[in-house]
Amino acid sequence: MRILYIDIDTLRPDHLGCAGYHRPTSPNIDQLAAQGVRFENCYVSDAPCLPSRSSLFTGRFGIHTGVINHGGVAADPVIEGCDRGFRQQLDRTSWMRQLRNAGLRTVSISTFGERHSAWWFDAGFNELHNQGQGGLETAAEVTPIALDWINRHGRSDNWFLHYHIWDPHTPYRAPAEFVNRFRDTPLPAWYTEEIRQQHWRSAGPHSAQEVNGFGNEQWVEQARHLYPQQPTVIDSLAAARLMFDGYDAGVSYADHHVGIVLKALADQGVLADTVVVVSSDHGETLGELNAYGDHQFADSITTRVPLIVRWPGVTDSQAGRVDPGLYHPNDFAATLVELLGQPVPASWDGRAFTNAFRTGQSAGRDWLVVAQGAWTCQRGVRFGNHHFIRSYHDGYHGLPDVLLFDLQNDPHEQHDLAPQRPDLVQRAGALLEQWHADMLRTATQPVDPLATVLREGGPYHTRGCLPQYLNRLRATGRAEWADRLAQRHPTEC
Repeated sequence: MRILYIDIDTLRPDHLGCAGYHRPTSPNIDQLAAQGVRFENCYVSDAPCLPSRSSLFTGRFGIHTGVINHGGVAADPVIEGCDRGFRQQLDRTSWMRQLRNAGLRTVSISTFGERHSAWWFDAGFNELHNQGQGGLETAAEVTPIALDWINRHGRSDNWFLHYHIWDPHTPYRAPAEFVNRFRDTPLPAWYTEEIRQQHWRSAGPHSAQEVNGFGNEQWVEQARHLYPQQPTVIDSLAAARLMFDGYDAGVSYADHHVGIVLKALADQGVLADTVVVVSSDHGETLGELNAYGDHQFADSITTRVPLIVRWPGVTDSQAGRVDPGLYHPNDFAATLVELLGQPVPASWDGRAFTNAFRTGQSAGRDWLVVAQGAWTCQRGVRFGNHHFIRSYHDGYHGLPDVLLFDLQNDPHEQHDLAPQRPDLVQRAGALLEQWHADMLRTATQPVDPLATVLREGGPYHTRGCLPQYLNRLRATGRAEWADRLAQRHPTEC
């Protein structure tokens, strides 16, 4: 058994051709989707980067791992305490340990562990290759490592290769030839000058007047010179085009390198019988909720990720199938473990759907919960056609306590239905309470990590920033927003 897991950072699925995107971003990934199964509604349990991969590679949700933030107590896994044996529980229950138990050599080409000081990420890998730039490396610097490994080991049996590339992530830095591919293609139809102007008058981290954040003028100045494709403000539709073109060029560049790696496997004569999986750690708001080029919410744009699986002998008769069910990546991880003949650890939150996957049936969840703790403190419920969000800390976006979106008619989250649909708000709130009670009953620590983040002063990326931001808002003609945020967060001023 050979498995290639392609992990493309910050990849939102609706910017792939196989999902109907109007720009030609992903011919190689589209071909994989045509040969396998594309899961249309796969949602990470926890966003962004560190919480998401913590969940996937441990098999547990953030409320159980303890990792929901990018700093503070909730950026590290829960300590096992006096019951810890000679080896951590993670050594016995991680996703990679289950694959090793199945006889696979597990290999990761990724800078993720160093970028986030997530050294637990090493658990279960036989080999790790760290290119060394903490996520600022391009695919051109990562792919040669993958090619070298494939040339040396591709023909051997029983391996799992985690190939991780960052290119869609800001700062946008794809070669100009990839940017130029989109110069004559229109922007997504949902994004209009009216929306841009509304965002310009509004506020929040990475909003239209603070695309690279606030309080970091040195970085903004560096970005202007080092990354000319990275907009710093969205003061026109031309600047918005720079953002969309930069992001889509990153997707296209990543896809180009996916093609290079797939060709290397073909040259080794093993591509036809290699399992290939494409996914990501989170999506990316490109103006939705007035956040540009970032991943700050427990919304559908941020938490929905691609999941494409081409499994020889399993998906051959399902080529091109689209599964509409609701899934977590953890659910596929559990399914992969069972397909390899191993039991899923009892501590995992992922639910295997092995038989349904084999027979081409959809077996998604009736509803699921997603969370964010690094930029905002939010939990969301995805159910039916709707996505509900409860904010415990709005990350200085001025969001209402609850939001509700109809994703079928409003996929870019432009119209909050919460005031008009109290029935659905009540239903979603009840589901969230049910989930929370179920999770705490099976937690190994007595405190919800989201409560820990709130006690520490809020999400890591905005903590302590409000006084400086209020000054900036007043200096840029947004005193009304400054007053609103000061009233909402009186103890943080």
